[in-house]
Amino acid sequence: MKIAVFHDYFSVTGGGERLVYTMAKGLGADIITTDIEKSVVENLGKNVRFISIGSNPNRPPLKQISAAKKFLKSDFSEDYDVFVFSGNWAHYASKHHHPNIWYCHTPTRAFHDQYGNMLKALPWYGKIPYKMWVRTYKKKEYRSIGRIERIVTNSRNTLGRIKRYYGRDARVIYPPIPTKRYRNIEYGDFWLSVNRLYPEKRIELQIEAFRRMPEEKLVIVGGVGKGDHSARYAKIIRKSAPRNVKFLGELGEKELLELYGSCRGFIATARDEDFGMTPVEAMAAGKPVVAVKEGGFLESVVHGKTGYLVVPDVKEIIRAVEEISKNPEKFGEDCVKRARMFSEERFIREMREEVERACE
Repeated sequence: MKIAVFHDYFSVTGGGERLVYTMAKGLGADIITTDIEKSVVENLGKNVRFISIGSNPNRPPLKQISAAKKFLKSDFSEDYDVFVFSGNWAHYASKHHHPNIWYCHTPTRAFHDQYGNMLKALPWYGKIPYKMWVRTYKKKEYRSIGRIERIVTNSRNTLGRIKRYYGRDARVIYPPIPTKRYRNIEYGDFWLSVNRLYPEKRIELQIEAFRRMPEEKLVIVGGVGKGDHSARYAKIIRKSAPRNVKFLGELGEKELLELYGSCRGFIATARDEDFGMTPVEAMAAGKPVVAVKEGGFLESVVHGKTGYLVVPDVKEIIRAVEEISKNPEKFGEDCVKRARMFSEERFIREMREEVERACE
């Protein structure tokens, strides 16, 4: 059985890209995508074949419109037996590719639950073009999703959005974490944060919390892709950071594993995160997590056992960080046990079941 996995772009290493690479490797599939960044692919590994259908403009929403059109026009229907779509634009390939499955990381948030926030953040001259883009492509999105035969998603949280906005059901298959690769080296002198530098990650909460804790250190890993909506935000937060907050940008797997193994704890502040793979990665290394009490974090972090779930408030974050810093070791065993529930082996087994059902 020949399988193809379509994914929006490979210009930055995020949770979606790691998930797609793991899926393709485990299923023996090829990845069809846009905007392939050589360093991103090299960081992930060399065990999967990548096929490019072109590049996109760097400016949003032209980037998203371009990607959607490329997937809509693509036709690999004679080359593969089954197709998996990942992301918000790759599913436009559903026009020509059947049988198919959509692994939905989240409904397009700029069209749905984050529409108001995105509109407020835009300058006056960007509001009308944004409204026009959403109005036009929201209709196209519904049409495209109508061609999807099976939907899989990453959490019960995202399942709720799929039911709310699309009126469809989906199977929850939690993202894959290579738990065996992580090890606890030490409980070091710094906290770790791993995320794209996007406004919805609310990194400003982390920065302000550690500004008020000059005795603590925070290391932030992650970047921003070309044409992403957050270039201005990333620039502002980098400039606003105090001396005890360090930005390392994009890192390879080896360096990232070293940081997970050496940090004292992990912090995650994303707004209503779809699932959130990074807290589970930290727990796989035996590290406690401070995460906001929202979204997918509620499905992975066990309050009081693998860390603390807090409201998105600087004082609450400080309180949790200080409490864990007294004795991070006490969370280690529970963290590792919890992380094993989200293994790569489970993910591949469940995705293979879906592929076989799609073929039936």
